[in-house]
Amino acid sequence: MSTVRSTVFLALQTNDETRPIIEAIERDNPHAVVNRYPAMVKIDAPGRLVVRRSTVEEVMGVEWELQSFHVNLISLSGNIDETEDELILEWKQ
Repeated sequence: MSTVRSTVFLALQTNDETRPIIEAIERDNPHAVVNRYPAMVKIDAPGRLVVRRSTVEEVMGVEWELQSFHVNLISLSGNIDETEDELILEWKQ
């Protein structure tokens, strides 16, 4: 059986709203690779990537609605499982 894990990714606009979101994603996903470009950030991760409302709120210092994340989302790859508290991106087998 193969142990290779398919890569998932998120691409976000680079702006003041996304900087704390990106920092939170980096904290919660130490295995992720963050690629910074002039107008966007692409975050690749083998297997799974999670965006947690609680971590974003901790970084921002204010309450944050996960749904607002979609305004700055450019693209993604993977199956999405989303609640009010977290967004999980992974390939379902």
